[in-house]
Amino acid sequence: MQMKRCKQTVSLLVCCALFAATALLTTGCSGTKDADGASVSTSATREAAVEATPAAETAETAEGQVLGQGQTRFTFTVVDGDGNQTVYEINTDQATVGDALTELGLIDGEDSEYGLYVKTVDGITVDYDTDGKYWAFYVDGEYAQSGVDSTEVTAGSEYSFRVE
Repeated sequence: MQMKRCKQTVSLLVCCALFAATALLTTGCSGTKDADGASVSTSATREAAVEATPAAETAETAEGQVLGQGQTRFTFTVVDGDGNQTVYEINTDQATVGDALTELGLIDGEDSEYGLYVKTVDGITVDYDTDGKYWAFYVDGEYAQSGVDSTEVTAGSEYSFRVE
């Protein structure tokens, strides 16, 4: 009788240990903690790493999408209305960022007296006249001082469109 009770106790302990290990593994994989101790999801951690990574390394650490063929390489980031980021490494021989992105089908819009009015980026259409939002063009993290179709490609630079 005592042997049977001992086996039951050992089985119970083993089951509890397995349950605890499973719980720790599944909750431990859901994210990490930031400096304040708040939980951060894995995708948010990856996006933060992409923002902190130099442009030359971005293709490997982000989605890893390399597009185009050419001698000049730059990083192109799309930030949609929900804050989701998509990062591309672009290779091109085009002279302007607009020509490079248009050639790859990443941007589309209407010609205006001020240049290309970009309404669609990476398949996402935003129109100020209907949505009250627009695609803002950034160069190396700063709001661009020229339009995408007149901005010359600079190797290693980061260009982005963000919904604003």
